[in-house]
Amino acid sequence: MIFNQEMECMSRENMRKLQLERLQKTVRYCYEKVPLYTRKFDEIGLKPEDIISLEDIEKIPFTSKDDLRDNYPFDMFAVPMSDIIEIHASSGTTGKPVVVGYTRKDMEDWSEAVARLAAAAGVTKDDIAQVAFGYGMFTGGFGLHYGLQKLGATVIPASSGNTERQLMYMQDYKTTVLISTPSYALYLSEVCLDMGIDPKSLNLKIGLFGGEGHSEELTKEVEKRWGILDTENYGMTEITGPGVSGECTFKKGLHINEDLFYPEIIDPVTLASLPVGSEGEMVLTTLTKEGIPMLRFRTKDITKLCDEKCDCGRTTVRMHKVLGRTDDMLIIKGVNVFPSQIESVLMKFSQIAPHYQILLKSIGFMDSIEVLVEVENGAILDSYKKLEQLEENIKHEIRTVLQIDAKIKLVEPKTLERTAGKSKRVVDLRDKKQY
Repeated sequence: MIFNQEMECMSRENMRKLQLERLQKTVRYCYEKVPLYTRKFDEIGLKPEDIISLEDIEKIPFTSKDDLRDNYPFDMFAVPMSDIIEIHASSGTTGKPVVVGYTRKDMEDWSEAVARLAAAAGVTKDDIAQVAFGYGMFTGGFGLHYGLQKLGATVIPASSGNTERQLMYMQDYKTTVLISTPSYALYLSEVCLDMGIDPKSLNLKIGLFGGEGHSEELTKEVEKRWGILDTENYGMTEITGPGVSGECTFKKGLHINEDLFYPEIIDPVTLASLPVGSEGEMVLTTLTKEGIPMLRFRTKDITKLCDEKCDCGRTTVRMHKVLGRTDDMLIIKGVNVFPSQIESVLMKFSQIAPHYQILLKSIGFMDSIEVLVEVENGAILDSYKKLEQLEENIKHEIRTVLQIDAKIKLVEPKTLERTAGKSKRVVDLRDKKQY
């Protein structure tokens, strides 16, 4: 089902015209309403009227997460607080949180954006959707809630945690759509089996997963365990929350709501704009936001764009699943490695569970990497020969694919931490020198 035929199936020519019109309006709005943008434009002598084509967006300075933190809490807002009807914020684990505000129109656009993505994944008004994201300042829970309601689905605001109760809801209320992180979906399936329940015996048919990226291999594992269609959606607090993009049932990339968000791909080192199809850092500009508009926000997410028409009929540009983050990239003995690449290798081995943790250590002046991996069946730990062979096979595959040497340590099932939120995949111990 296509929720908004006009916007999701618009011709490329008409979409670009609409984007330019909205970009020019947004640029002037930011210059006049947000002191940060006024200063940034004046420092380089840029005026709103200088933006006469979509390509001119390259003249606009970038916005970073630091800009939002430096203007904490409300100095990036373009409207008075009397026009803001809701506030959300990032977790703030590395300092002051990023705070965003929504006008009534922003809330309508947000709900519209999420409704489109849910419909693209196959959700209808006949579905019962269980939101297992937190309902605090985090945008995930409320964003999916609003969009699913706009679509007409029945929403269960289960929030995060209390896994056995989540499963009770799924059984008793006959949940058909699960909204969570992909890692929590895996944990739910484990607990389900521990309780003597076959996950496939429930009514679940669609997963709307976000909050963390997941590889194609992990997607297949979720689908195998639950017998559902696993779809990924993408967004971030600074832009709006969930609703920027999401997969349709053909799963050939995440459709971007281009009438609301203008995407670019840049080289994260030179900052030069790259053509469609090139891999680089995603940069997003909001085209309709009133409360806290964003010009050329650097997401730090590595991906690429595709502008070919999808089999679903939508003409919107699609983005590849996020390949990694520029700030999550690991440099091990001069080799650039993303955690998602290690995950893809691990998922090739049927003997191990989809739970792992990457430990970064320093031995002398050299960095080293150790990967803790849960085995699917703890019995293998009793056979030293089998254990050693599996560890060597994994190590060999990582070396072959990623060109790095990693120590592999297989651990008992269910010993690595589970969480309803984002899984902590990387632990950096390099400050604790080991000699």
